[in-house]
Amino acid sequence: MKRPNAWNDYTDAQLEELEALSADYRAFISVNKTEREWCAAGVELARRAGYLSLDDCVRDGRTLKAGDRVFATSHNKTLMLVELGSEPLSRGLNILGAHTDSPRLDIKQVPLEETDGIAYLDTHYYGGIKKYQWLTLPLALHGVVCKKDGTTVDVCIGENEFDPVFCVSDLLPHLGSEQMDKKASEFIPGEALDVIVGNRPLKLDADDKSEPVRAQVMQLLAQQLDIDEEDLLSAELEVVPAGPARDLGLDRSMILGYGHDDRSCSYPCLKAQLAVKAPRRTAVTLLVDKEEIGSVGATGMTSTFFEDTIAEICALAGEGDALSLRRCLRNSRVLSCDVCAAFDPAYASVYEKKNAAFMGHGLSFMKYTGARGKSGSNDTDAEFVAEVRRIMDAAGVHFQTCELGKVDAGGGGTIAYILARYTMDVIDCGVPVISMHSPWEVISKADLYEAYRAYQAFLND
Repeated sequence: MKRPNAWNDYTDAQLEELEALSADYRAFISVNKTEREWCAAGVELARRAGYLSLDDCVRDGRTLKAGDRVFATSHNKTLMLVELGSEPLSRGLNILGAHTDSPRLDIKQVPLEETDGIAYLDTHYYGGIKKYQWLTLPLALHGVVCKKDGTTVDVCIGENEFDPVFCVSDLLPHLGSEQMDKKASEFIPGEALDVIVGNRPLKLDADDKSEPVRAQVMQLLAQQLDIDEEDLLSAELEVVPAGPARDLGLDRSMILGYGHDDRSCSYPCLKAQLAVKAPRRTAVTLLVDKEEIGSVGATGMTSTFFEDTIAEICALAGEGDALSLRRCLRNSRVLSCDVCAAFDPAYASVYEKKNAAFMGHGLSFMKYTGARGKSGSNDTDAEFVAEVRRIMDAAGVHFQTCELGKVDAGGGGTIAYILARYTMDVIDCGVPVISMHSPWEVISKADLYEAYRAYQAFLND
């Protein structure tokens, strides 16, 4: 039951569309590397496509009807787009759910220190990473600094070709024999992932006992961003790989970039939602935060943002009673759009080949995720799998099925089980990724394109 390679079936017109989508995606993820940036960029695209702020609609008492498009956000990090269909909301929604956060290093609240003439920012890593992969890379600083006067300073340093970059140092091999004997998990402790930000001392008075390099860094922050050290207490600063996503391979068939997990799913979700026209069932795209750390917090999938937003829409559409909301949620269908592990021949021993996803063979569906004994899994029922197969085949979408790896090799989870608690039908599907959770991940352009086509087909079904 091996699925065919999608590249063999494309027409010239499809190849042109594939390359255009890939170029747009590369450009988008190269600029938008944090969940805040994603949310802001998504809102801008939505407004251009005729979406209205749900908050404005609620404030104005606007009645919603078929064809209306609205968006809602939570804490500038989570985004939901809705186009109302011709059917009553109580008959259910077609939902695409993905996340926009990615593994990274977060700057601590009290981060700046000087040690022996080098200034550092302390970090706390976010999500599941191999810490040694973050050594000696050029890194950029993205985020916001919120000041007591209510103003917010946007920060993006390291992406412009004239910007400085940052890095975490490593030990030279000549002195690294003891280090090399350690297990990979112990190679570098989390507290050693300090980002180098300066070495030049500020000229101080002879009797000044302060740290001159640290003082120089703070002076630069004051001059360039108008912030002081106290303002870092209320900052959200993320350290990410510097530089743009690039075409990979002599054939340019792949993309090397930061944050394919889960932006290679969330971007085609966004594009598919914007392309929907007059759906029968209401079309929804939900792009959430915090999936990489358990979907917790006010911007994660476990918050009430999704349910609250649907309740507001039901009320404005004349279906505001509690039973209609319950029916709407129960009758909905969801593609939980999150990446999966692509088969990597260099590490073949951890995969069960006939149940693995292969790059270039299309969007991959996962009936269940979880770890080992399906722990933490949403296990989709066979009826919904058959329905999804029908939708994909009718649209001519290349798709495959997979598990993350061998049963006892490990595992992982998504937001699927959280949505499934409403008793709606939910299945995981996503773009296969090589080097998942590394600073630079790899996907196939064909799989990105098939994800976009699949998500369109589902929303329009």
